[in-house]
Formats: sequence, structure tokens, C-alpha cells
Amino acid sequence: MTNTIPKETLPFLKKLSKNNNRDWFNDNKPEFKAIESKVKEAYNYLGELMNGHDQIDKVKIFRIYRDVRFSKNKLPYKTHFGGSFHRKKPELRGGYYLHIQPNNESFIATGFWEPNKDDLFRIRKEFEMDDSEMREILANKSFKNTWGEFVGDELKTAPKGFDKEHPAIDLIRKKQFIFTKKYTDKEVISDGFLDDVNDAFKKIRLYFDYMSDVLTTNLNGESLL
Repeated sequence: MTNTIPKETLPFLKKLSKNNNRDWFNDNKPEFKAIESKVKEAYNYLGELMNGHDQIDKVKIFRIYRDVRFSKNKLPYKTHFGGSFHRKKPELRGGYYLHIQPNNESFIATGFWEPNKDDLFRIRKEFEMDDSEMREILANKSFKNTWGEFVGDELKTAPKGFDKEHPAIDLIRKKQFIFTKKYTDKEVISDGFLDDVNDAFKKIRLYFDYMSDVLTTNLNGESLL
């Protein structure tokens, strides 16, 4: 099983970016399929590494074909590889994502992209009641050095039913709870890249353990499972 991102991945994606049409892609499809096969092996290898510290029940590599039906951008192909790593539900919450793209645009992401209405309300109520544990995680030196601060969409003011003067309003107004870490092209094709990604994902467990506990209990701490 491939334990690195193949070195031909980024050059091919650069060529695809300059020739994003069906004729070129069909002419170069054998090369793409060979690269895609190795990339899938690398993602699955990472999934195995992650199972050493988490419970990953599914690795999903997204297709190269773009859904252009409702998009103004009609280019038929993505110019990156992307894949997600699903944790065992319902007890383990949060997700992982690995994005491979040339020109130093690769990154990993973790957290909660689109929490449903009930989960979003539960998270906000937790922060309203007590944000100290979340603050401790964000201030943890090892965590912060790897993941930095939250990124993602947020409201400009307080959500309905919440006090805009609340001390935790900076957390309460968030709509997404995501962390990201960027990588250079040189890092992506290095021998230790997937090990570094795995180590970064391992450090997110402080956050995931906390959020999983929040989202599987009520405000009294009683299990909902």
C-alpha cells in the first residue's frame, strides 16, 4: 500500500488546471487513473494510521468530476484530490478532511462543517452555560501550535435567543467549528507527510472528545444515546 502522495500527483493536477476540458482529460485518462489509484491507497493508509488513535469506519475519496448543474463555473473537473475520514457514529462526532492541490493550496481540516439545527443549538447552549473547557482546549500549547484558532462562518451578531453581551458571544455566534492546517507542495510529496497529518489529527482529540461529550448529552450531562 502506498504510504506517500505520489510525486506525479501535483504536476498532473497543474496540467489539468490548464486543460480543464473533456478532450484533454480523455486523452490523459490512463495517467489519471494510475495516479488516482495510488492516491486512494495513500488515503487508505492514512485511515489505517488514524485507527491507531481513533475509530474510523469509512474513508471516502471524492470523485474528480464536478457537479456543474447549479454552478456558474462549468469546468468539468476538479483540480484537486479530496477525501474525508468518518468517525464511528453516533457516539463519536466530528470529521477529518485531506485536500491535495498544487501551488501550496493543500490543507487538512477537522471539526464541524454543517452542524444541524439541533446540534448547533446544543453547542451554543453549552458555551452559554460554561465556555471554560473550550477555552482551555484553545489555549493548550500543543493544540494551538498545530491548529491555531477556529475558522468558518459566523453571525455578525448574537443568534436569536442569546445575549449579544454574553462573555462567550465570540463562540456562540459561530455557525461552523472548524480548524485547518496548510501544507506546501514540498511537504505534500515528502516521505513523512502522511505521518505529520496523522500526528496533527491525533492532537484534535482534545476537541473531539469534548464536543462528542457535549453532543451526546443534555445540559444536565445525561446521556442521549
